[in-house]
Amino acid sequence: MKLLRLLVLVSGMIMFVMPVAGQESGVFFHRSAGFEGINVFETFRDDDAVFDGINVRVGGNFTQQYQALDHENEAAPNVVDGIDVNSLYPLGQGFNLASANLNIDVQLEDGIRMALESYMSSRHHPEFWVKGGYIQIDKLPFMGNPEWFERHMSVRIGHTMFNYGDNHFRRSDNGRTFFNPFVGNLIMDAFTTEIGGELYLFPSAGDYFLMFGMTGGLISGDVREYEHTDKNPSLLGKIGYDRQFSDDLRFRMSASMYTNPGTTRNTLYAGDRAGSRYYMAMEPEYFINFRAGGVVTASNEANRFTSGRFTPDFTHSLTSFMVNPFLKYRGLELFGTYEISNGTHNAEVSNRGATQVAAELVYRFLPGERAFIGARYNTVSAELPGQNGDVSIDRVQVAAGWYTTNNLLVKLEYVNQSYNDFAREDYRYGGGFNGIVIEAAVAF
Repeated sequence: MKLLRLLVLVSGMIMFVMPVAGQESGVFFHRSAGFEGINVFETFRDDDAVFDGINVRVGGNFTQQYQALDHENEAAPNVVDGIDVNSLYPLGQGFNLASANLNIDVQLEDGIRMALESYMSSRHHPEFWVKGGYIQIDKLPFMGNPEWFERHMSVRIGHTMFNYGDNHFRRSDNGRTFFNPFVGNLIMDAFTTEIGGELYLFPSAGDYFLMFGMTGGLISGDVREYEHTDKNPSLLGKIGYDRQFSDDLRFRMSASMYTNPGTTRNTLYAGDRAGSRYYMAMEPEYFINFRAGGVVTASNEANRFTSGRFTPDFTHSLTSFMVNPFLKYRGLELFGTYEISNGTHNAEVSNRGATQVAAELVYRFLPGERAFIGARYNTVSAELPGQNGDVSIDRVQVAAGWYTTNNLLVKLEYVNQSYNDFAREDYRYGGGFNGIVIEAAVAF
């Protein structure tokens, strides 16, 4: 009966998404929100559209999920005020809160574009709120559009996710799930929004690129002067090679760096305020809420919004490197991640380390590659205070999806995640979750 209900639900979602049509973008140097935006990374250099005045494009993303996950752990009871805070949330089946994004892009001038990104509904904040925005400069019309800049340079300035690694081009971002062949993002999810700028250099016909960037190092603005606390900017760098050798073969390789010697609160691995896709998976039913003075608090989707993710808690100093190879031969894609990171919490004086490895294999088929199947293996190992040596988390994801139109997608994922070597007093000891998630998405 359980399988029958799931099959009926999948059929209903497919019927729901089939009739809807998409919308084309009228903005230059812009990644399409729909099917054409898949496997698009940095700004391309071959946009030859002609500017004929200010152009405003309003777009959006909408995602609805049905989740059927189970979880378990073997942690020793930890009773606080008569409540075992190591007992897991009573997890069942059901629909998650729908997530939605509103995107406004404005072509202000020839080669100058503004983007404003907002969350209309998210797991952590069900109310409307602004994620961020930026201005991208690909030409210099106020300087006569010099060819050297148009061919070889680009600048992006604002409050946004900056270009560390390639995973952020493929990950789900609240309602924007169209570019991710899976449901969940990586376990150690590098995503945050900071205020700053990036300079891109394209030395030769778009095959190679370099990026240098600097941000304020914080998820939001802060003008306070601290006497005994560091507040340094973050520095970023990236180098990449991306070439389409033939209609059938494309190869890309990039290496990225992010570093901050110390700030009031770094959020590179804890900056996604929208929340994860596995609702309440491996979450305790009650937890000790230190932000509220250590009181025992009931868990819900908003106050435990990072389910299934892991942060090494490098909130003070941090240096991270990520390497991403990407190979596409006809319908077959291989995307990899190797990431090493080290840093400190505010109370620590010596660095700890974390390592992440992920490998994705996706095969796209049917005319126009409208359907796909894929598998991802992801593992993280890290040093954590209060644990007996390194801990690790492993995840396997298997997914299938169908782009019914350029702007509509339905996908099904099976996920199995396990937690290893955590202390017995930690609620994650002997823990794991598994099951399926169905996702229907609209992007325009």
